[in-house]
Amino acid sequence: MFRYFLLLFLSASVLFSCEIKRKGRISDDAAKQMEKAMHDTTTVQIIDSVYNFGKVVNGDKVEYNFRFKNTGKKALVILDSRASCGCTITEKPEKPVLPGEISFIKVVFNSKGKIGHNEKTITVTSNANPEFPPLILTGEVTESN
Repeated sequence: MFRYFLLLFLSASVLFSCEIKRKGRISDDAAKQMEKAMHDTTTVQIIDSVYNFGKVVNGDKVEYNFRFKNTGKKALVILDSRASCGCTITEKPEKPVLPGEISFIKVVFNSKGKIGHNEKTITVTSNANPEFPPLILTGEVTESN
């Protein structure tokens, strides 16, 4: 019985260690791609840089897609997008945006507990030169009736 347990434990250990090595290799490849992308700069035109969602009731979620266009000659790689508050979640394009293509960064703002005027800044890190300007989500959250 002990032998079976030991064999199962060793098998699981080997499989787990292989997965760790594989993930490390993937992250190394991603780091190399990011470094290359930062040297291959391109230009970007921001179509939507500010969105005023007006008034929403406390607890509502606001979704918006900030659009942009790759106006350069190289692929635009969005490395990261972050909001100034944990109440706002961003989703960036996972694939490079090819020259001439329009893409977007999705933003979801959870208004729960954010009564009053709100202004959230989204910071985008990419291989664009000049850099992405800050994207602004603004509006007012009111008490529920």
